[in-house]
This record gives sequence, C-alpha cells and structure tokens, in this order.
Amino acid sequence: MRTIYRRLKALRPEDSLTIRALDLLPAYSAYKKTYALLQQSRWWSREELAAYQAAALSRLLAHAYANVPYYRRVFDDRGLVPGDIQTPADLRLLPVLTREDLQTHLPDLKARNYPDAAFEYVTTGGSTGIPVGFYYERGASRAREWAFMKTQWDRVGYRFGDKCVVLRGYIVGSARDAVYWKKTLFGRWLLMSSHHMTEETLPAYISEIRRFKPRFIQSYPSTAALLARYMIEHGVDSFPTVRAVLCGSENLYPWQRSLLEEAFGCRVFSWYGNSEQTVLAGECEESTHYHIFPEYGIVELIGRDGRPVTNPGEMGEVVATNLTNYVCPLIRYRTMDLATAAQGPCTCGRHYPLLEHVEGRLHEFIVTKDRRLISMTAVNMHSDVFDNVVQFQFYQEKVGEVLLRIVRKPGYTDRDTDYILSELEKKFEGDVDVTVHFVTKIPRTRRGKYRFLIQDLPLDGGDISL
Repeated sequence: MRTIYRRLKALRPEDSLTIRALDLLPAYSAYKKTYALLQQSRWWSREELAAYQAAALSRLLAHAYANVPYYRRVFDDRGLVPGDIQTPADLRLLPVLTREDLQTHLPDLKARNYPDAAFEYVTTGGSTGIPVGFYYERGASRAREWAFMKTQWDRVGYRFGDKCVVLRGYIVGSARDAVYWKKTLFGRWLLMSSHHMTEETLPAYISEIRRFKPRFIQSYPSTAALLARYMIEHGVDSFPTVRAVLCGSENLYPWQRSLLEEAFGCRVFSWYGNSEQTVLAGECEESTHYHIFPEYGIVELIGRDGRPVTNPGEMGEVVATNLTNYVCPLIRYRTMDLATAAQGPCTCGRHYPLLEHVEGRLHEFIVTKDRRLISMTAVNMHSDVFDNVVQFQFYQEKVGEVLLRIVRKPGYTDRDTDYILSELEKKFEGDVDVTVHFVTKIPRTRRGKYRFLIQDLPLDGGDISL
C-alpha cells in the first residue's frame, strides 16, 4: 500500500487519470511495450515489416513445437520442424486449425511452460453455430489488444481522456426506473443498454447523449443504426461534439455506413477482429480499406479450392495466425470470415496489407438454388423499400429458400410486402424464393448483437461457390 501511495503522490496533476490507473496494473507493462512498438512500426517499410513478421513467426513456431503438444504432433506427422517454415507463405505446409479442432484438442493446445495462473479461459459468442473456448494470457492478452485498438483509434483522434458513449450489447438499468445507462472509467464512458432501445425510450437516450457531450460513439453497427434511423425519421439533429463513430464486432454494411454518416454527420470508422485474437484490421484516416496489423498476426485469404487468393477484388476465407498469444497458439486458424483483397499500398503511408471489404462470416450468406453465396451486403436497407419496417431478419434452412421475418410499423400495408418481394427478386436474380412472416419482435443474441440472417445450412462443404 505504501508503494502505491508513493506512486500516486508522485504523479503530476496533468497526467491522465486513466494512465494513472493503468500504471498501477501489472498488465500495463504489456500495454506500454506493445503501444511503443506500434508507434514505430506503423511507418516501417514493407521490407522492415516482413522481416519483423518472419522473426516473430519463427519464435512462435519454435515455442509451439517445444511446448504445445498439439503442434508437436502436427509437425511430426508431416515430417517437419519449425525451421522448414521460413516465411508466412511456408505456413501452407501446415494444416488449418478449425473450430472443431479447437473444441477437441484444447487441452493439448495449452503451452506446458506457463503456470496455470497464466491461463484465462474465454469463449466465443457462437454466432457461427460453433461456440468454442480457448485461452488468453491472463492480463497480458487484453492489454496488448487494447494497445492495438488504441493505435487504430489514434487515426481518428481518440485520446484516453475523451468522453465516449458505448452501445455494445450491455444490459444496463431496467424499465422500473427508466434509466438505461451508467458512467464508467472515471465518468468518461457512458455505457448505454442496447437491450432497451425502443421507439418509446430512444428520446431519453438521445437527451442523455446530448447532455453527456461525447467525442466518440463506440457501437455495434446494428445498434448505432437503430439510433441513427430513429434520428433521421424524427428529424433529430446530430450530436455536435461527436467526432467519429467507432464500429466493430459486427460486419459494417455499406447501407449502415451511409445511414450513420447521414444521422451523425461525422466519420464512421470500422475495424475487424475476432474474439480468438487471430486477426485485427482497421480503417485509416484516408480510406475505408481495412489495414491488417502485421505485428498482430499473419492473414491468408484462401479460396474454396484451398489455394491462396492474391488478386485485388477476389474473395477468400480469412485464415489467420496470431503472433502474440503464446499460452494457446492458434496457427492457421480458420475464422469462417470472408473478405476481399485490396490493392496497396494506401495513400496514408502505412505499408500494411489491405482488405477492400470484410464480407462477413460464412454463415452471413444466403445460398441460392444453384448453390452460390449472396452476401447480406446485397440487401440494402437504406432505401424506401423498408420505410415501413422496424426490423427484419432472414432465416434459411433450405437451399434457395428463405423466410423473411418482419416487424411492421403501424403504416405497413400489403403494398409494402409486394414492394419488398419485388426488390428482393431483383437482388437475388430469381434464385431465392422468399416467404414473408410477420413477428412482433426479433431478439438479439445473448451478447446484444443483432443478426440479419440466421443461417441453418452447413456451409463448409466443398459444393458451394463464393
């Protein structure tokens, strides 16, 4: 206690309160080390980044071979040693790691040279239908992640002291007291419940946001879109203090970006990552391309034929290798996310590999009669087609057929149904039969996310084309 007191007393008044709090945590050293690296490496040349990544991969593979039973077997079964993999391209000598593999072999994916106290058990949300568990390095993994996230948000001017409204699946308050938010992080973040956002409560949300005067809004895209649409439909002015909307943890569709920019009158910044911490990428100051952090992990785009996707504009599945988690290495992890390659470098000056679009998870695609995949991007909700719709959600359990669940507004008529079906016929080119079913509510996931498609088809078979 005396040591902590002396450190607090020695701090200058102008020091950030957040920094002061974090500096007392052992994990802050991991944050500081990672953040310092990123301040240098973000302007490295392509050759410098490649050299760093090759060295980091070499260290990871040597560690995995020596300390992780699963990878010792993988190497031995193929007659390989870590030295056989010199570059990221050589990773193709190893098999992919699937979610099923992670479920089955998790005990053997734990590094034997770490104490039990170093392992933090984490699970995914199960949005792909296959929830899985894995391990972070306790304290350090989350601290490193925050260093990468802070580096991304730096691009749009985020500072530790900035006020933020957070709309990311939290359940706060109750209908009994009609207060659906609370302040946290020393009063700088306003956590608002995404589970209580309705036509009746949104005016109170808007008033509280305006009173709080945030500089940024952190949100799931679907949650921000719900607020934005209400504001546009009711002629509500944007929040003058908000500099950017920080969207993540869900795919950001073009129609959502347009909706948010119209309602909030500011930049919408998106990033892409996963709970497994195998890939992280974000937009920059000058473009909406996703800049992959090469310091974070190695990303491969793989086509349905198993070959690398290298041409700009071509879609592939993201297979990723994290370079920082040694307690539970995930090497060539199959994310089941689909993305489109982009041509680089970006005009921002960073020599990071780029993704043009993140199309979403494999289970966020509709399968047509001829077994093609159609992204939910094709369904443009930012138009008059859905003017009289509160919410919608597709459900598919048969190839070439979908059920469209609709929550109607009071003015909805049969003419709206005909209009929606006519527009979807054009978008699906007649290859998907749509049946409309009216419901009173569409529930969110247990993590507060909103899914535009419930896909009950097995999409990892080889007979479905991208």
